Amino acid sequence: MTDAPARPRRADFGWLRPISTRWTDNDIYGHVNNAVYYQYFDSVINRYLIEQGGLDIQRGEVVGFIVRSECDYFAPVTYPGDVDIGVAVLRLGRSSVTYETGLFRPGEDAPCAVARMVHVFVEVATNRPQPIPALLREALARLQRPA
Repeated sequence: MTDAPARPRRADFGWLRPISTRWTDNDIYGHVNNAVYYQYFDSVINRYLIEQGGLDIQRGEVVGFIVRSECDYFAPVTYPGDVDIGVAVLRLGRSSVTYETGLFRPGEDAPCAVARMVHVFVEVATNRPQPIPALLREALARLQRPA
């Protein structure tokens, strides 16, 4: 059996933003449903792209499609509560970017969940991959972890 990769810590993420859990996030088992984590991750990634990379989700010619995702869950979170979502870039390609996201309880260094997601940037008119626009690329590069 091989050792699992080390879990990232809070300091490994260049962009962290708080999210409040919602009443509807809890499932019958009394914790936030695993599928809701992806909504948190997607919201914080897109907020970064809009605020820091100039992504225009209403009138832009290029948008990002999530084409791959996976998540490891380590500890549950519940409503009511707040969580911090961290975003880092693992790989920055010509038309795609691989993110690592972490979900943390406030003040905790160890993540409750860690996900990896791939965005492919496409032209809105054709849904065909396009090079990442310069402003977005610059913003994503600021989150890139050293190899």
